Amino acid sequence: MDKRTAVVTGGIGGLGTAICIALARAGRKVVAADLGGDPGRIDAFRRDVDGLDVRFEALDVTGFEACGDFVQALEDAGEGPDILVNAAGVTRDTTLRKMDRAQWDAVLSVNLDSVFNLCRHVVDGMTARGFGRIVNISSVNGQTGQFGQANYSAAKAGMHGFTMALAREVARKGVTVNSVSPGYCETAMVMAIPEEIRQGIVERVPVGRLGHPDEIARTVAFLSADEAGYITGANIPVNGGLYMGF
Repeated sequence: MDKRTAVVTGGIGGLGTAICIALARAGRKVVAADLGGDPGRIDAFRRDVDGLDVRFEALDVTGFEACGDFVQALEDAGEGPDILVNAAGVTRDTTLRKMDRAQWDAVLSVNLDSVFNLCRHVVDGMTARGFGRIVNISSVNGQTGQFGQANYSAAKAGMHGFTMALAREVARKGVTVNSVSPGYCETAMVMAIPEEIRQGIVERVPVGRLGHPDEIARTVAFLSADEAGYITGANIPVNGGLYMGF
């Protein structure tokens, strides 16, 4: 059987790169979709994935038509996505009293609208082929809320609502839809938090440390495996015990 094609949005970020590597090592052909405006960042990504079946393609995930063209090009090349990981994300943190519309729109557009933009275009091909794995990267802060992150928390909570609804729609077509909610991990986004605040976060995590991107990536690889067909509509927390529920 030919390799299944996996698309990872936000694919050249710290978490995205780890997911690309994990999927490639699991035998997938991986397309990392991300903004193409920073050649140095792209070169660093290519060095990280050197020797693996991973390639970069530029994509603005906030554009509905651009996402459609991107998916159609893959379909035309015989690489109709079998796996989609929605990992693109940004933050624009501030309290709601200070938040302007641009900060709200930027976060909702990248973190939530992009999930619709990609899923809407991949789902027909997946259902027609009778196989698909969609994994949406949410956040512990979508479960708990976070001071200064009304926009981000809303987007991440909305992502899982979307996950459950789509999971019901495509379950009988061989397509699973799940979300993963990471806690605080050693990514550029988290490491940019002032050290004293970051240390306070670590002190609240029962395992006593930040997560590693590889730990999130292993969960994504598990959910996207061919053998994971009986898990759908689930949210898998990978947060070191920061938030526990059932």
